[in-house]
Amino acid sequence: MAKGKQKKPLHKAGSAESLSEDHQTDSSSVSVLTGAATTSNGGTLRKRISMDGTAGHGQGAGEGGEGLVVGGSTDAVPPSSTPTTTTVTGAPVTLLVDEPKSKKWQNAFVRGIWTLVMIFGFLAILMAGHVWVVLLVVATQTLVYKEVISIGIVPSKERRLPWNRTIHWYFLLSTNYFLYGESIIHYFKESVLVDAFLMPLATHHRFISFSLYCMGLVVFVLNLRKGHYKFQFSQFGWTHITLLLVVCTSHFIINNIFEGLVWFVLPVSLVICNDITAYVCGFFWGRTQLIRISPKKTWEGFIGALVCTVIFGFVFSGYLAQFPYMYCPLRDPRTSSITGVTCTPNPVFVASSVRIPPAMMALLRRILRALHTTPPTTLSIYPIQLHAIVMALFASLVAPFGGFFASGFKRAFKIKDFGDSIPGHGGITDRMDCQFLMGLFSYMYYQSFIGAVKVVTVGKLLEMAVQQLTADEQIELWKGLREYLIGQELLPDVAA
Repeated sequence: MAKGKQKKPLHKAGSAESLSEDHQTDSSSVSVLTGAATTSNGGTLRKRISMDGTAGHGQGAGEGGEGLVVGGSTDAVPPSSTPTTTTVTGAPVTLLVDEPKSKKWQNAFVRGIWTLVMIFGFLAILMAGHVWVVLLVVATQTLVYKEVISIGIVPSKERRLPWNRTIHWYFLLSTNYFLYGESIIHYFKESVLVDAFLMPLATHHRFISFSLYCMGLVVFVLNLRKGHYKFQFSQFGWTHITLLLVVCTSHFIINNIFEGLVWFVLPVSLVICNDITAYVCGFFWGRTQLIRISPKKTWEGFIGALVCTVIFGFVFSGYLAQFPYMYCPLRDPRTSSITGVTCTPNPVFVASSVRIPPAMMALLRRILRALHTTPPTTLSIYPIQLHAIVMALFASLVAPFGGFFASGFKRAFKIKDFGDSIPGHGGITDRMDCQFLMGLFSYMYYQSFIGAVKVVTVGKLLEMAVQQLTADEQIELWKGLREYLIGQELLPDVAA
């Protein structure tokens, strides 16, 4: 360290400015390894900071935290007898399979307990109904937005810019108004377009949303202060990128819920399955590093999770296809698991018989001969099971890169996790990074290859009548429909 310069402490996550200042003033930056401390040649104890930066939910190998280097340390690291791999900066990292058993099993216990808590909490909300699931997504999206926005906040500058954080939240509210308003108008036309108060809001929804955004832009410009322009515009960009990656993708996830709970439950379950099985496979067999940005992720965990997720997706989707509560689109907000719900099922939820190929039949006969059992010649499957295989492949091969993206993001800002709200897991963002990408894929896949049953609904007819007919034409339509219903004896003839 140069003479006359004092070493500054490593600041907490959240201040990009303070971190860059630390880097400039301290030429021997801190190396971050797994391990509490190590001794130099002179016997002095040098503390190592553990910042393992878990990549998050459903990432390929999913084996907990990973070592991070906050710069290149000038201190030599003594060789260890424990097998290690390296990070992108070349620092040694102990794989999960090689960690001390006491530490490994303790972390696994904490992680497992909170995983069960989250799963059972999720099931309880799922049984409560579609609306509660939507509220869960909105709450999760808000917490993720808060965690990501907080990373870029510099408290020393915020004290001189009192409206800065308010602008962050204003843009979130105005964006949610636009996106969720679009969904409500689309899926609940029959209720919105006949209400005297809601109909004008629905008709002019996009103009109102644009006006709200313009108000936020005006407030932002009026709040610009000399000497803080660069910081304020970086915050403006930070906010909009977060809105795009978090809030917009949440909008598509909510649309999945409205199309049927299965399009929400299946993708979420695939990512959860991939995360758990990757952790387990890496826990016991992980030896080969998968990707340097996330050094504790292994090929063994990645491939093991791929196989398990495909099998789980095929079986679980066939199970969900048996319940109308899962596959029926939302029509009544009061719907729950204890209320009856019926609908015309999408063809992908109708079972069909598939003849087993001769080669497969021969193999089955050899296997079942010892049990004196004759194999079936046909197999009953749901088409959704074949689609589930495609979704499972995406959850295993592509969605983990949402987690790797989050790992790189955390490394850029030298933080361990996005938060500490979930023991053993980190913050909400650490659990949701892959879910956003998976939810967006599920929406695009559903709209491109499956789609809703093409039927004329009351909502569509009302929308056409309200928006495309004049008042006189609407009255004429009502008279004609009334006359038809009386003729069919579905309405009493009051005049008679």
